[in-house]
Amino acid sequence: VIFRWWKISLRNEFRESRPGEIKESQEEFLDDSSLHIQIAIVFGAKVLKHVLSLCRGNYDFLEQLPVSLLLYIISFLDLEDIARLSQVSRRFEMICNSNALWEKIVGNLCTTITPEMKELAQEMGWKQFFFTNRLQLQLQLRRRRQKQDVQD
Repeated sequence: VIFRWWKISLRNEFRESRPGEIKESQEEFLDDSSLHIQIAIVFGAKVLKHVLSLCRGNYDFLEQLPVSLLLYIISFLDLEDIARLSQVSRRFEMICNSNALWEKIVGNLCTTITPEMKELAQEMGWKQFFFTNRLQLQLQLRRRRQKQDVQD
């Protein structure tokens, strides 16, 4: 672990100051609580937690993937697996229940989605749209058409 710092100042006495640097092995870093405090102050607790996890060998590559890539991957899972994945962490719960994921799932499974169906899905939520049976969807679409006819 390498911790570097620079002094930035308008004072003349600090113009010639060089960057400071501390180099420690991962084992030394794990035992150096004063350096932990400095890192937490400068970078925050989240960065400290991340660095400590790296030094301990606990690095979850899946958690580091961008949401767009996770959405793409998750959209191909079985519903049971999505339900289990949503219990892994808050991040995965948010992703597994997101409209973006369920829109992808509906898009993967349905051959045609009319603009009217898309409007209804956005109104009620894509997950709810997915789990609503066909008869109820047809009834809701019919009601929407009647409302629009009355408004026109």
